[in-house]
Amino acid sequence: MTPKAWKIALAASVALNVFGLAGGVAAWVAHEKDVARNARLAPTSGEQPSFTEIMNGLDPAVRERVRNSLRTAAKAAKPDFQQARELRQQAIALAASPTGDVSEIARLLAESRTAEVRGRELMERNAAPLFATLGPADRQTLSVLLKRRNHRDGQPTRPAEPAAAAKPAAPEATPST
Repeated sequence: MTPKAWKIALAASVALNVFGLAGGVAAWVAHEKDVARNARLAPTSGEQPSFTEIMNGLDPAVRERVRNSLRTAAKAAKPDFQQARELRQQAIALAASPTGDVSEIARLLAESRTAEVRGRELMERNAAPLFATLGPADRQTLSVLLKRRNHRDGQPTRPAEPAAAAKPAAPEATPST
């Protein structure tokens, strides 16, 4: 090979290595950003554990009895929670409509809150006697459930949007003069 061919090969090799190094650095930075984002989104020690984690912390001998008791309490309160959801969806649909009555929206939201509170009270009232049947360690494990939760297993919940509210109505065309 001639010296000129060696110089061209060396320059091509250096350029290829520089691009390879830049790609490696970019991949590493992207990975670090992803790790940092996942660490930020991971539950911290101050957040509640999931229901499954709470159940796994119970004594295996009482786990199924506790699960059945809580399931029965939740089933008893289910109609109230369904009513709360339906009323909230009606309020959302009314708010999205062009002729939404503000007082009717406020009434629906108030009824929705009342139904949700009624369901929570019923569920707590039905679950409370369970604590008397548990040992101190299991009571402490389950006491986390008494904290008010706005998330399900650490993930925020979003109400289902009715079809009418999902698509905004097209504005009416006004004739220009």
